[in-house]
Amino acid sequence: MREFTPGRRALLGAGLAALPLARALAAYPERALRWVVAYAAGGGTDTLARLVGANLSNRLGQPIVVENRPGAATNIGAEAVAKSPPDGYTVFSADNGTLVFNTALFKRLPYDPVRDFRPVGLMARFPLVLAVGEKAPADTVQALIAKAKAAPGSIDCATAGIGSPHHLALERLSREAGVRFNHVPYRGAAPALNDLIAGTVPMMVLDYPSGAEYLRSGRVKALAVLSAQPLEEQPSVPTVEAALGLRGFEAYAWQGLVVPKATPDALVAQLTRELDATMRDEAVRGRMKQIGLETLTGGPTEFEALLERERATWLPLIRDLNITLD
Repeated sequence: MREFTPGRRALLGAGLAALPLARALAAYPERALRWVVAYAAGGGTDTLARLVGANLSNRLGQPIVVENRPGAATNIGAEAVAKSPPDGYTVFSADNGTLVFNTALFKRLPYDPVRDFRPVGLMARFPLVLAVGEKAPADTVQALIAKAKAAPGSIDCATAGIGSPHHLALERLSREAGVRFNHVPYRGAAPALNDLIAGTVPMMVLDYPSGAEYLRSGRVKALAVLSAQPLEEQPSVPTVEAALGLRGFEAYAWQGLVVPKATPDALVAQLTRELDATMRDEAVRGRMKQIGLETLTGGPTEFEALLERERATWLPLIRDLNITLD
């Protein structure tokens, strides 16, 4: 009869303990997933999560329930996910605010973007445009910049709020073009857009999905695109780089999917595969185009590379200008 030494018992115990985990990985997913969105229902992030989630749900064979946890510049939703079990059943729409800006905008965060989250894959880019209403201060971006240089701080420019991608894009444009606008922050893009249309403010940095309907109808005019490439739907609108000669200028909002950090490799790999297939699905891509979103593809490696570039660009700007949300 074989004698079980303490070492053998330990190995046997470890093997037995690993069996439930192995079974769980093999059966994943066997129940509904929770998709946390750190914004209110009906907004761009929520719309994207529901669109992508419906397709991803079919691929995984389980329901995906969107849970809106808005507030505190995404910190409420991010904290909830950071504290969730790393079992593959909680996923999170993370953006450049959550994973990049907030580390400089707040002295303390209830989560750590590096230690608490693990990238799954990229989903979408929200293009930004410099837009004007009927009471436009200029007809071209070149004329606008010339006017701003002649009278620093005299032109109001609305954004979706302090510390938003819209605001930081405006600050970067101001710095690189050598001008100063009077920043008018709102609580979201929708109220700022309403005031732009009403003529209360003459211009704003607008994310294309929020203003697509009005840009298409001509009620709002885009003077320049802040992305590196022109918009497919607005090919005559120049990029800031082309119009002003600001080499390498690029600013946009983006969304990716993350999970709690300790989520097992096998589950992350499965989510990455299925998310990538979803983002390449023609029906998903077509719907995203309709609402003004640009599809992004790429797994954890591409996600990490984007984060590295974004941190190098935006964190010094936020700190230099002493922008804070505390």
